[in-house]
Amino acid sequence: MSAARSRARSPGGEAAPPRSELVRAALAQLEGLATRRDRENLARFGITEKNALGVSMASIQKVAKRVGRSHALAEGLWRTGVYEARMLAAFVDEPEKVTSAQMDRWWRDFDSWGLCDTLCFCLFDRTPQAWAKVEAWRDAKGEHQKRASFALLASLAGHDRVSGDAPFAKGLRFVERAAGDDRNFVKKGVSWALRSIGRRSPALHQEAVALARRLAGSQVAAARWVGRDGLRDLLRPAVAGKVRARGARQRTKDRARGGGAP
Repeated sequence: MSAARSRARSPGGEAAPPRSELVRAALAQLEGLATRRDRENLARFGITEKNALGVSMASIQKVAKRVGRSHALAEGLWRTGVYEARMLAAFVDEPEKVTSAQMDRWWRDFDSWGLCDTLCFCLFDRTPQAWAKVEAWRDAKGEHQKRASFALLASLAGHDRVSGDAPFAKGLRFVERAAGDDRNFVKKGVSWALRSIGRRSPALHQEAVALARRLAGSQVAAARWVGRDGLRDLLRPAVAGKVRARGARQRTKDRARGGGAP
């Protein structure tokens, strides 16, 4: 069979280009959108990637819309090692095809908060393995690897529409255990998880505020920072109001499902 005939067919019936060509085409699009300003912005945001082009997040998302979803393309993009190509992989991969081994392999490559947070917020939290990775990564030695556990937990708190309060209450125990880690990106990730969990429901808000108060009174500086940062957010009237409204909507849904009177 010829090489041309052995290629996969696209929905239109024509031969699809080899994966390497798709990767090169996506890279060419990214390179065409790179600017010196966006390259300099990476450093301003604390991202010191050596293998970066300088492409804004908005432009990366535009490329993602053009190329569409493709698990194979995402893997090829990741293997390039180019920062923006790896960011693009977060938007084009297919969550249901992401494996546990792939998550661990990519996670080991995390070397910036930008890569860590984008993968957790845009891809990993939509995979069936998400909760398992929160627990598996929470004691990691690497700064960005440990942050990934809490970035993933925070992302689940914002996007998970299936889980009840129980797994997030367990997540607060992970937050308390990690709050004393004074590494910048870890403690900020821990605070993010604390604040995000506290916004999910009235019960979790109460638990998160109680934990934040305990941490704010800690003798450990990093834990105090996490607690105070959490309290600043969770005690804001706007946040408390949204939590109460969310609780009221949930009670209405529960009554409707149960057939009870309002």
